[in-house]
Amino acid sequence: MYLSIYRKKPLARLLLIFTVLAVLTSGGYYLNRLTQAVSAEVEEELEDVIMQIFIRRSQAMLQKDQTALETLYDQDTKLGIWALEFEKKKMKYLHDWADKQGVRFVNIGAKTVLRSVKEKESIYKCNLLVSTTYQYVYVDDPLTVNTFRIGTYHSLDMIKNENQQWLIRKEWYSDPFSNSLYLAQEKRENIREYILAQKPDPTPLMERRANAMTYADQYAGAAKESDFGYNKKYKNYNPYGGDCANYASQILYEGGKFKKTSAWNYEKGGSKAWVNAEAFKNYMLYSGRASLVAHGTYEKVYKAAYQLKPGDFVAYEKGGKVIHISVISGADTKGSVLVNSHNTDRYRVPWDLGWSDKGIKFWLVHVHF
Repeated sequence: MYLSIYRKKPLARLLLIFTVLAVLTSGGYYLNRLTQAVSAEVEEELEDVIMQIFIRRSQAMLQKDQTALETLYDQDTKLGIWALEFEKKKMKYLHDWADKQGVRFVNIGAKTVLRSVKEKESIYKCNLLVSTTYQYVYVDDPLTVNTFRIGTYHSLDMIKNENQQWLIRKEWYSDPFSNSLYLAQEKRENIREYILAQKPDPTPLMERRANAMTYADQYAGAAKESDFGYNKKYKNYNPYGGDCANYASQILYEGGKFKKTSAWNYEKGGSKAWVNAEAFKNYMLYSGRASLVAHGTYEKVYKAAYQLKPGDFVAYEKGGKVIHISVISGADTKGSVLVNSHNTDRYRVPWDLGWSDKGIKFWLVHVHF
């Protein structure tokens, strides 16, 4: 059709161009009328409302209070019900994991940053980031508190009901527990006993590993308490499938002072081994820059995880393919290793938290600094 029109006289082509422009312009005007910017007063109100909702949701998670959780959602819509049911599953998993680990959560707190709000037919579409702080104690050491943070990016639809109460109508975010809404019951008691018997390793870090951890903490993204930033020297690959390997490569190059190679490098963008989780794992192992400590399901590798040091990494395999990389960034008061990662952003998070499905296999990898 376009070819036959294009062969006609110039006047016909001009009429076609004007027609297309008119349609696009009117369509844009119509869309703008549907989705509108909100006033500063409404944005300020929503900023406070969302902060309070996430604080209440965090406390409901801590206390396993499903009733309190239900008050936050619009249950007259399927989308609201789905969002609520997902949080209920996450609540159950979090406490199941704590039971397996021999810990008890003592506080969960959330900090929200509202980035934008648009209004469409009385639905307020919000984009925000959330930094959630978790604190836990081991059951045999209730006075020593361990802390980690998880950063998430949310698309949230908010409405007011007939009682003028703000409710969550729809929510999407890259959830850190999406691979862990099932946790097997078997062997939990033996695992807990083993974990509770461990002690932290007092060996000081070598300088290159310590510098790698300084970099990892500085650029932990939304999991940080302030600025929430990635290193702007590097492209953010989250919109292209994930930034985890890119972040791990930065930690080794910028902090650990590993030299670039023809296979592992970053110029205007990263090579496959720099930015792809599977390729990163393979490169590190096959190049001799790292060696395998253990590979298998959680039950097969959890004891070996205590051999890992800051600067080493865990690769998470699902369906026969590595889908995520986390870098060891420390250990808690029982010596259980903690990780930093991007997508979702993690700061000093227990290495297996969020990865508890039976189908997940772990590659525990020691890096040769």
